[in-house]
Amino acid sequence: MKKTLLATLFAASLGAIAIPASAAIYVHVAPPEPRYESVPQPRRGYVWAPGYWDWRGNRHVWVSGHWVRERRGYYYDNARWVERNGGWYMERGRWQRGDRDRDGIANYQDRDRDGDGVRNRDDRAPDNPRRY
Repeated sequence: MKKTLLATLFAASLGAIAIPASAAIYVHVAPPEPRYESVPQPRRGYVWAPGYWDWRGNRHVWVSGHWVRERRGYYYDNARWVERNGGWYMERGRWQRGDRDRDGIANYQDRDRDGDGVRNRDDRAPDNPRRY
């Protein structure tokens, strides 16, 4: 009897768990065009996360840009909507590992992709090797 009661209570409690804000969002309604926001002056120790359209209550709702505390060795990947299989999938803003020089470009993207001897961040055509 006790085992059955405990199992029932446990199963009922699973239904009461809230879905986290980071849960995947997939909708069939395209987001509106992003709104223009003026970016404030840089703030030491923070990164600007631009505004984006979120999905709440079966509709798109604008979330204004905000400052996010900087994380050494990471870069901030902004929230965005991606079209997939006839619908729209939201990729939430998140920190990505690997920005040692803090230029906003991940280290794996900051190398010399085209092999011309010029690092991508200093190369005007990073995917176009020089021909001699």
